[in-house]
Amino acid sequence: MVRDLAEPLCQKRKNARQTRLILADPRDCCHAPKNKLAGDVIMVDRGNCTFTNKANISQAANASAILIINTEKELYKMVCKPDETDVNIHIPAVILPRDAVSVQLYSPRRPIVNIAEVFLWLMAVGTILCASYWSAWSARKAAVEQDKLLKDSADEIPGTKDSGASGVIYVNTKAAVLFVVLASCLLFMLYHFMSSWLVEVLVVLFCIGGAEGLRTGLVAFLSRWFKRAREPYIEVPLFGAISYLTLAVSPFCITFSVLWAVYRNISAAWMGQDGIAMIITVLQIVHIPNLKVGAVLLSCAFMYDLFWVFVSKKLFSESVMIAVARGGFGDILLPGLLVAFALRYDWLAYKTLRAGYFLWAMFAYGFGLLITYVALNLMDGHGQPALLYIVPFTLGTFLTLGRKRGDLRTLWSRGEPQSICPHIRLQHSEDLNFE
Repeated sequence: MVRDLAEPLCQKRKNARQTRLILADPRDCCHAPKNKLAGDVIMVDRGNCTFTNKANISQAANASAILIINTEKELYKMVCKPDETDVNIHIPAVILPRDAVSVQLYSPRRPIVNIAEVFLWLMAVGTILCASYWSAWSARKAAVEQDKLLKDSADEIPGTKDSGASGVIYVNTKAAVLFVVLASCLLFMLYHFMSSWLVEVLVVLFCIGGAEGLRTGLVAFLSRWFKRAREPYIEVPLFGAISYLTLAVSPFCITFSVLWAVYRNISAAWMGQDGIAMIITVLQIVHIPNLKVGAVLLSCAFMYDLFWVFVSKKLFSESVMIAVARGGFGDILLPGLLVAFALRYDWLAYKTLRAGYFLWAMFAYGFGLLITYVALNLMDGHGQPALLYIVPFTLGTFLTLGRKRGDLRTLWSRGEPQSICPHIRLQHSEDLNFE
């Protein structure tokens, strides 16, 4: 029945990927199914049309395989008719006897502590912790360099425009709102146009972002020991000037991402996800300049999560967020921008860990994420918007402490402690300004 498979089947059970099984609508699959398929296995009833017709229709609907249930108890061999010469089927087609499908019901005991959730919690908190310290270290390094310029000669400072952290993008309030609007448009597009080819495109984009994030992190880490390798540059077509250290680590980063893409369906593929490196890189490059921008961004993200998890269920008969983006990075990335801002402010203001804002923001984020997992278990696995719990804890803690300590006005508008010279501030090297 199957001529040439587009993707060879695994020979070992442990390496075989698990695929969702969809019941065809109509059941005989003699017409295009009403179900939205994205690489799923479709189960159909025998009869009313040929096996070839069923297989071709399932393949055209983006099914990864077709499972045909026979009307008889005997095992039946599927064959093509003599006049069916144009057979172009590339998905597995299997027929089962009527009584070959059975169900075994059991209720496993749920563990008190889910190890997977503990690991995810540690991964999220650890990612924000690493990104915050990298971001604060870069900001303090830029501040030290500016102090040296001030001590050398105030007349030689050209407006201090280039003294900020190199390659940093500061987001304003309009950009924060625009980001959430674009994220909503992208989510809506993915929901309506999700298909196997679009999934492959997203995998490619994820690999590009992951490889770039891994490269940036490795170059920053290794440059401490290979200072000479980061200084000389070589001209590369289409890429411009690239350091020798970047040139040395890039093949490893690209190979790492490609291997993950190829073997992403095996059980151990999660260890090769370099999404953490991508998040850390983004948090190091993208900064919020003050608490006002952070409040606008997180408030919009809060409404975004609520709408696409709960409200969309009434508009589209199912939760769009749960159907499309179950494992988004926004639960780490967006609160991480505020936590990283807290540590940058603490270091520039020379605050101790206890007297600063970072420690309490970190605690608030961890506790909010913990409450998310508790709510997820109490709701028997029904999807919960993580930002519903994370934003009030994180942003609320920051606002409450700032008001109590008298720093709220500075945090809200200025975003950095008063410098020695009031007319000189750390300038943003790049500013997403839409005004």
